[in-house]
Amino acid sequence: MNREELLQETVQPIDIKAFDVVGLVEAMSKTAFQGRNLGRAAKIYDAMLQDKECTIILCLAGSLFSAGLKGIVHDLITHNMVDAIVSTGANIVDQDFFEALGYRHYVGDPFADDEVLRQQRIDRIYDTYIDEDQLRVCDMTIAEIAENLEKRPYSSREFIEQMAVYLERRGNYGQSVVQAAYQHQVPIFVPAFSDCSAGFGLVHHQWNSPESHVTIDSVRDFRELTQCKLASNYTGLVMIGGGVPKNFAQDTVVAAELLGFETSMHKYTIQVTVADERDGALSGSTLKEAHSWGKVDKATEQMVFSEATVALPLIAGYAYHKGNWRDRQPHRLAQLFTKPQPKVATV
Repeated sequence: MNREELLQETVQPIDIKAFDVVGLVEAMSKTAFQGRNLGRAAKIYDAMLQDKECTIILCLAGSLFSAGLKGIVHDLITHNMVDAIVSTGANIVDQDFFEALGYRHYVGDPFADDEVLRQQRIDRIYDTYIDEDQLRVCDMTIAEIAENLEKRPYSSREFIEQMAVYLERRGNYGQSVVQAAYQHQVPIFVPAFSDCSAGFGLVHHQWNSPESHVTIDSVRDFRELTQCKLASNYTGLVMIGGGVPKNFAQDTVVAAELLGFETSMHKYTIQVTVADERDGALSGSTLKEAHSWGKVDKATEQMVFSEATVALPLIAGYAYHKGNWRDRQPHRLAQLFTKPQPKVATV
């Protein structure tokens, strides 16, 4: 198959508004194994939305947006169901920002000949494809944004806001999580910001501007997310996958205590993962284990050992159709960081 034939059918995002899954999830909660766990997790998420004092932090790891889950996160933002996001860079830059530039992810084949794909300049993410030439445009757009900013350290949140400014001025950004978060004042943190398309763009920027350039301050990321924790009476974590976003969000409790502040453990926590806890890896470590570190309250936590494209539509769909987000006041945590104003990016 040639390049045009391979890049033909686009991945379609799931619309949780179109399917009322409340009855299904309620029934699953009365079964066993991961069905029951998923049902309890969905109810915990709904409890976060009902708790007027709870700030909800969404953690995202893995290739979720390329797999059709971007629309769900967009809906969670626009319907006031999340207050801050901690993510891997791939979701925010290679996938969301990439699509906001007008590009798409395509239905692929996990058994494809990867040498053929390489020769056709097509990158594979399990059973989806992405156009390498278009991804290079995304890389260089990040470099362009950096070139037009004041040369100083930025938190990933600050830089992602400038990506949203770029999209706003450019227009036609579609259903973008970056743009929706900017409009609704939901801060996005990417602690490992260089571990994605942004890294290539920033390396290009720094290589060509060795004396004066933009840098990303991951410690400032940690400080700012800790500020979000301190500005909240209670917090709830909705974690899809594990890794850096999971640990980064959990660690804000310990950071706040080390800074001399009294704060509570994360009051509500759910995690969807397929990772195994037996090897000690972070992605599969249980939330009960996190309680031993003083990070998570074990009274209201739930692990769901399920793949994200199966579990997230059900959990988010349940909470959306229960409707408790309608009476919830937006937290607008990005307002914590409105001063000083950085120089904005230009197209």
